[in-house]
Amino acid sequence: MAVINATQLGIISGEASGDLLGAHLMRALHAQHPGLTACGIAGPRMIDAGVQALYASDKLAVNGYGDVLRRLPELLWIRSRTTRYFLKHRPRVFVGIDAPDFNFTLEEKLKRAGIPTVHFVSPSLWAWRGERIHRIKRAVSKMLVVFPFEEKIYQDAGIPVAFVGHPLADLIPFEPGTQAARQGLNLSAGQRVIALLPGSRLGEVARHTPLMLAAAQAMRHALPDLQFVLPAVNEAAAALVHKAMRVARVPVQVLLGQSHTALAACDLALVASGTATLEAALFKKPMVITYRMSKRTGAKMLRQAYLPYVGLPNILAGRFVVPELLQDEATPDALAREMLAWFDAPLRHDEAIEEFKTIHMSLRQNAHIRIAEALNPYLTA
Repeated sequence: MAVINATQLGIISGEASGDLLGAHLMRALHAQHPGLTACGIAGPRMIDAGVQALYASDKLAVNGYGDVLRRLPELLWIRSRTTRYFLKHRPRVFVGIDAPDFNFTLEEKLKRAGIPTVHFVSPSLWAWRGERIHRIKRAVSKMLVVFPFEEKIYQDAGIPVAFVGHPLADLIPFEPGTQAARQGLNLSAGQRVIALLPGSRLGEVARHTPLMLAAAQAMRHALPDLQFVLPAVNEAAAALVHKAMRVARVPVQVLLGQSHTALAACDLALVASGTATLEAALFKKPMVITYRMSKRTGAKMLRQAYLPYVGLPNILAGRFVVPELLQDEATPDALAREMLAWFDAPLRHDEAIEEFKTIHMSLRQNAHIRIAEALNPYLTA
């Protein structure tokens, strides 16, 4: 592990979505602090934005309790080494982006040692595991939340908090630019396009891609002129997709990255639950949300759930705006049926888009500026 001298900012992100958020945060900070030095656990976008990586963020990507148990020794070793690094080199402030199970333990140790800790993106306390609030209070000096209703949860618990908006709402244009995106992907302008988003973790891709391809087959049987695009988060994910396609034999344009281009280009999206559901809503695309995990993990999460929905568009709207088919309900035929139903319900389609516009405006807060302002007191002290 390399030693980076005079580190002013420690930062850790453990997901592809967190890497994107971290990159925007770093650019905002560099605009106000041109000589800022930062290091931590980072993905390619954060590295491009100036973070020197102690470890690659994909080392932290896990999927379900079984994956955590298999990789626990490696994860504990990485966290221990990273904690010791920050305790020795003492950044002015540490920022943990999402990855709560990894970051909160590290943050608690840093805070106890007098290093301010800021956590960006609250865990879903409003959906499950509300008892975590006590651990969070021990771990963070300040919480930065991306959804407006989260602020009161932390205020009530006596934890310093700021609603900063969601960087994706600033990044994604209010008008999706569908025709330009289709031209960029060489898609036929007159044919309908379905985007398939199986997830960013390799476990999600392996589990959801065959399901989504089978659903695509069923959809194409009903509407033969449908076009499909599937953005793979990296080459390893693309390899899993191509392997599944050898069995499914449905024509799909596989993209390396370019999830936003795929969402801009599509009419509808079939999306694995996660940040991609919010991205689809911000692109004003009606969708069907799905997810499959092990029966054991699914049963445990169901017992801890507070809300009747898991998809971010539904949570933000406070009602079922788009269908969710999870676990055993997520069959190819059921997914295809719910997807095609959007084409036969223009009023429902338009109402969903209006709800997505409302969500977009509520989250568009110049988040990068608000986050930088929240960190300035620590960096200028």
